Amino acid sequence: MKYFIIAGEQSGDLHGSNLIRELIRSDNDAEVVCWGGDLMEAAGARLLMHYRDTAFMGFTAVVKSIRTIRRNLKLCKEQIIEHSPGVIILIDYPGFNLRIAEFASCEGLKVFYYISPKFWAWNEGRVRKVKKYVSRMFIILPFEKEFYEKHGITVEYHGNPLVDEVEKQRSAMPQAAEILSSLQLDTRPVIALMAGSRKHEVEKILPVMLKTVKHFPDHQFVLAGVKNISDGIYNRILKDSPVTLIREKTYEILSIARAALVKSGTSTLEAALFGVPQVVCYRNDFLTMLLGWFVIRVRYISLVNLIVNREVVRELLQYSVTEKNLVSELNSVLPGGTKRRMILEGYLELKEKLGPAGASSRIAGEMLRELKGYPETERGA
Repeated sequence: MKYFIIAGEQSGDLHGSNLIRELIRSDNDAEVVCWGGDLMEAAGARLLMHYRDTAFMGFTAVVKSIRTIRRNLKLCKEQIIEHSPGVIILIDYPGFNLRIAEFASCEGLKVFYYISPKFWAWNEGRVRKVKKYVSRMFIILPFEKEFYEKHGITVEYHGNPLVDEVEKQRSAMPQAAEILSSLQLDTRPVIALMAGSRKHEVEKILPVMLKTVKHFPDHQFVLAGVKNISDGIYNRILKDSPVTLIREKTYEILSIARAALVKSGTSTLEAALFGVPQVVCYRNDFLTMLLGWFVIRVRYISLVNLIVNREVVRELLQYSVTEKNLVSELNSVLPGGTKRRMILEGYLELKEKLGPAGASSRIAGEMLRELKGYPETERGA
């Protein structure tokens, strides 16, 4: 079977890599090409385009990059025709992937969507495109089942692949003292800073996070850096800050952290699965946030609160992301803080709702069961 998989950001690269491993393990004839990242390539796919060249965050950034986005769409369509896959698997990244879904469907190709975009949060009308152009939607958040069924789309929840990844990483993790030593950290308690994986969001959120450091002199702050953000960007923001930048060691950092300041997104769920009490932060350019205030339909922005359906972790948005608020909330989630126990109890409820590990294997199996029902010529095997 030939697979063409498209992911447009770091979390999609992670989930895509685990899916690719399971597809290759179960399908001896698997040939995978992708738009994604290093993890998907390492899992066995041939990388055609890296997500660092396709990820644009915020309305303003998208407008400025419109010509690049159009060129990327044209190139992707040409590559799909060239490779003639048996199935297109789209991972989140809706602005780009919904256009590809329409194109691929009109070309007579099977289209699977893995990891639903947040249609339930805003622009719900785009679900019509899913119903029209997507053969099968595979969700990873339990509350999405009810949302899609409301729109006449049958979906099944098979678990969340992040549970698989965290369990795998934690099981291989050494003791805390060894991790501290390997990361060249001292013995002071660690507060993790998770400022995102895109240049735009790091530039908006990290400077405010850094203002908290001077209020916690007995702790060491560690920034979980990502390799697609350049040294120049990090160094310009950090300047003479005592914060330690450590790249591509997010799970090691979370395993030793007492608390965390976290940019909203997949990282909020990662922190929760590691049992790290957190304060969620989100800032964007004014125009993007103004549009968001008009169209966002959900009460929460963090996955933790959305899944549990109540406020487990505090969310600070836009103008609420201030030094005063961050310091106050961080104090409340550190050991001895007033909110720490409540958050940890909420994490137990979260894990129960997410269900057991093994989602990547179950979802790959569902995909293969559906694809093997097609005639050989349609499967592209």
